Parts: sequence; structure tokens; C-alpha cells
Amino acid sequence: MTAALTLMAKDRSGPLAMGRADGLRMRPDTRHIRRLRRAELPTDTVEMARYLIGKTLVHNIVEGRMSGRIVETEAYVLGDASGHAFHGPTSRNRSLYLERGHAYVYFVYGSSYLLNVTSELPGVGAGVLLRALEPLEGIGLMQAQRRTTCLLDLARGPGRLAAAMRIDMESDGADLCSDSSLWLGQAVRQPGPIGESVRIGLTREVKRPLRFYESGNPYVSGPKRLRA
Repeated sequence: MTAALTLMAKDRSGPLAMGRADGLRMRPDTRHIRRLRRAELPTDTVEMARYLIGKTLVHNIVEGRMSGRIVETEAYVLGDASGHAFHGPTSRNRSLYLERGHAYVYFVYGSSYLLNVTSELPGVGAGVLLRALEPLEGIGLMQAQRRTTCLLDLARGPGRLAAAMRIDMESDGADLCSDSSLWLGQAVRQPGPIGESVRIGLTREVKRPLRFYESGNPYVSGPKRLRA
């Protein structure tokens, strides 16, 4: 049996302890996740970044279904000098101008895809970067994609998130509120307290507190002082 198949077999063996590294939090029941409706999504980027904490990201692929709780986001608001829409629409960022609830995917550093959720009215360029997931379903598939068995690091950080969930440019522009293979779902449990901080890894607009995360969740990325 190949390593990937072995990992998938382990994933089917029953509920896995998820969340805290000591295994005290069990994986929630994900069998009946409801897709989010666009009408449920805020029309303000900062509100959207907060709203998405605890919601579910799902990707249905040929091999099965992968999903995770969104535990960390960053808002890139209208007029933000660090955002991709700052200089206006281009062929690269046109998906960022779709109505709220669409995927904007781009490639960075020559190695990583990043997933954003559009967050304003049609024609307004702004979005929310998904920075980290707490894996729920398809963990064996994620491990095979990332070539690691470390649960905490499967989708901790935006590049790892996209790699684990098999997200690339084919997902750019996908309607995350429709019957697409990549979609947003309701929360499987209520999030804990939501922390906020400055965003990570920027050189412009560095002091704006536009990063949101589930406080204390071990799947959140960044230095410890920005995860408490």
C-alpha cells in the first residue's frame, strides 16, 4: 500500500482527536455542513474577516472531501496600500472585484497559492485572506498533499492552507456560495474568543489591526505573541 493510501486509510479509521495538541478536543460531526448563502455574508471587509472565523472551508475532489475550520483571517480593505486592488483592476486581480463570496487565488514567491474571499459589492476590490485552518475531514488527503503527518502544520499559514486543500489557479473566481467544488460552510461549533492584531509579513500599512483569529487555537499561524 502506498504512503498516501496508508494515510487515507488511517483517516477513515474513526474520529480523530483534533484541536489541542494534547488530544482533548474531538473532531466535530461534519456530515451535514450547510453551505453559506451569500445573503448571510457581511458586505464589509472587516466584518467579513471576523465573520469567517469558525466557519468551514470545504473542497470536494475526486478522491474525497477535505474540510477545515477557518481559524485565522486578514482583511484587505478598500484603499489599502498593501492590497492587490490598490492600483485598480488588472487581468491578474479581476476576481477580487467579484461580488462577495467568490475566491480570489494568486501565486506568490514562486511556490505558493493563497486563497482570499471577496468581501464587498461587485466592482469593489477588497478581500479576506484565509491564513489558517483547523483540519476536519480528509486529513489523510491533506497529509499526502503536504507530505507531512504533523496535524498542527497541515494548514497553518496561507500557503500551507492552499496546498493542503489542493487549491490553485483553477479555483480563482469560484463562487464559494454555489454548488462548486470549493465552498464555504456553516460553523460546526461556535468559535472561541476572537483576537485581533496587526497583519503578518507586510511592508505597508503594517500597523492596522486587521488580522483576526480564534484565540488559543493551536492551528493559528504566526509568533506566539500573536496567537494568545
